[in-house]
Amino acid sequence: MSEFGRTVRENGNRGTDHGHANAMFVIGNKVRGGQVFGRWPGLKSEQLYEGRDLALTTDFRDVFGEVARKHLGTSNVQAVFPGYNSAESKFLNFLS
Repeated sequence: MSEFGRTVRENGNRGTDHGHANAMFVIGNKVRGGQVFGRWPGLKSEQLYEGRDLALTTDFRDVFGEVARKHLGTSNVQAVFPGYNSAESKFLNFLS
């Protein structure tokens, strides 16, 4: 995971700014791969955040919380992400 994405639309200097949505990749021996999770918001202007940026559809803590629970063995995700209320995540399906 990167700390920032890039905007879809160019700025006034014909470049792109830091965006707020991004892709995450999870790899490793225990990960059942070959799947894409999440919801694709689209690239039409009305589907973009503020008309120029990808819409955020997944809280990174949902994915990281699942890794902390299923791979690292923590039973208290709130100790890792204070103030975050997470239910059992549905994104990854780790092998036993």
